Amino acid sequence: MQRSNRSHNQSQRRSWPARNHRGEKKPPAEKKIPKEGGAEKKKKRSKKNVETYKIYIFKVLKQVHPDIGISSKAMGIMNSFINDIFEKLAQESSRLARYNKKPTITSREIQSAVRLVLPGELAKHVVSEGTKAVTKFTSS
Repeated sequence: MQRSNRSHNQSQRRSWPARNHRGEKKPPAEKKIPKEGGAEKKKKRSKKNVETYKIYIFKVLKQVHPDIGISSKAMGIMNSFINDIFEKLAQESSRLARYNKKPTITSREIQSAVRLVLPGELAKHVVSEGTKAVTKFTSS
């Protein structure tokens, strides 16, 4: 048995006038007349807020090398790198808090996580910068 090229739904369509729930004929749809005062306003799509470290990466780059720029691809890689490091540090500090049966992650857990996650000299620099930042924050 051969089937036609039409899908099952297309062959079931009827061309009679649309009817409401009581079987009465529906009136044809009316065209919308624009209101006085200009054309119809369309709803603006709100942009999804995506949080990135891009502005901070750029600020640090300009502090270190004022004459050098960065491509968007390189910026994306740097942003992914920072997100990855943040996640590793958060995971390690969370684990440390759990081991010590503490409900909160303090600067002590963060500092220990930095020492465990980051290698040698880098960890020392990060700890000193972090200590400096926390001191500046608490003094203001």
